[in-house]
Amino acid sequence: MTGHPPRRRRGRAAATAAPSQRKVDYHNLRNPFPPMAVFSDDQINAMHATALRTLQELGMRVLLPEAIEIYRKGGAKVVGDMVYIGRDMVDAAIASAPKSITGRAGARHRDITLELGTLLFQPGAGAPHATDLERGRRPGSASDYRDYTQLAHHFDVFQMMSPSVEPQDVPTHLRHYFTTEVQLTLTDKFPFVFSRGTPQVMDCFEMLRDFRGQSDDGFQAEPHCYTIINTNSPRTLDIPMAQGLIDFARMGQLSIVTPFTLMGAMAPITVAGAVTLSHAEALAAITLTQLTRPGAPVCYGTFTSNVDMKSGAPAFGTPTHFQASLAAGQMARLIGLPWRSAAGSASNLNDVQAANENQMGLWGCLMAGSTVVIHAAGWLEGGLSVSYEKIITDAEVLNMVAELCAGRAAGADEIGYDNALTHVDPSGHFFAAPQTMERYNTEFYEPIVHDYANFGTWTERGAQDANTRATAVWKDILAQDARPAVDGDRLEALQSFIAKRTAAGGAPPES
Repeated sequence: MTGHPPRRRRGRAAATAAPSQRKVDYHNLRNPFPPMAVFSDDQINAMHATALRTLQELGMRVLLPEAIEIYRKGGAKVVGDMVYIGRDMVDAAIASAPKSITGRAGARHRDITLELGTLLFQPGAGAPHATDLERGRRPGSASDYRDYTQLAHHFDVFQMMSPSVEPQDVPTHLRHYFTTEVQLTLTDKFPFVFSRGTPQVMDCFEMLRDFRGQSDDGFQAEPHCYTIINTNSPRTLDIPMAQGLIDFARMGQLSIVTPFTLMGAMAPITVAGAVTLSHAEALAAITLTQLTRPGAPVCYGTFTSNVDMKSGAPAFGTPTHFQASLAAGQMARLIGLPWRSAAGSASNLNDVQAANENQMGLWGCLMAGSTVVIHAAGWLEGGLSVSYEKIITDAEVLNMVAELCAGRAAGADEIGYDNALTHVDPSGHFFAAPQTMERYNTEFYEPIVHDYANFGTWTERGAQDANTRATAVWKDILAQDARPAVDGDRLEALQSFIAKRTAAGGAPPES
């Protein structure tokens, strides 16, 4: 599959346009940009030391008794639900956490590597609402979840699946069956599992294990899925999140630890203060995974931005969001772990504000050296909705970034003395040069939704703006209904499992 859907051409150009021969592979990207720093090494070391002091002297509030006991046995001081974690415990956890992680997808060419320097994208996640130009804003549904899964599967530049929207028309005690089945049947990319209590998590693990044809030992040997763990800032680890860390660590599956800290609200108002708090919380969660199972796969993470001090609403793609990503990257490099950051937008529709905010946040992630960029496409309203059109317009930018990751060759054929320069006289043109004729159909990035036509041609084609063109693109992708081949026996077994568990009452989420 390429990174681009077929484009329906209209107007006079349609008759002469040659079909594209360009192939792309955006599966295994490495960040080509040297990481930027917002603080000096001394300042970063001071922030790290303060985070360790915070854990040891101020502690973390932990609401799950099992997690408290794991911390206690690991050497932490416990007073009620307050856990005080010493530096030696954190150092040991950092030492045992893997620095490179291979995530096993449904197809081997979809496997992912998470380490400092690799680069993975996933679309916006966790939104209660979906929106598009034709149907408007609405509560997320099973249909929306399927659509978003197929859109994410279509684009190579999304290497990991996201939970996209909540399918609110599916009961909560059955929702994990639906989301897992959709991911297993509509895509073969690395899947996501919510941490909403042990019963749901174990159901999902069993479905994944059997559908992938794994033994218990094979499943636990390598991560076949991941979850996102959000701390409750400031300094609280709640029951489902603590349980998720334990469940995923025990079963050898990947946790991406992500304190969600908004400067001026649940975190200090300064970038240095907010990142220090986020760092402390992430280290506490990482320590729990390693106390549970040394070597358990875990990613460091942060999602730190500021609030609008006039309204209290979250803001994204701001200068402080950018700076916080840079600081988080410095922290991740200090401890040597793969890490995630996030883009996103607070705009209420897919307009220039949305584009500006998402790109500002995205470039903060890229310049910070983020391993995984979450909410890289489609996110609106600070995560309250995911837009069909914005997934398309953001994927355009991500594809361009992926093109930059490939770099450029500069051998004799590319320099072109013999196949270009010697063929064109002064004041001539290179349209007919051998180099051009060999490469005209493959050399340049082909846009998904951007229109490079002049004003006259654009007007002839209907004078459509990018949002309108994006609507046609996502509708075309869904109409193609492309999906991976599925083993019939495993599908039957999966559906039988779901039917049996549904008849038994499913698994209500734990809170």
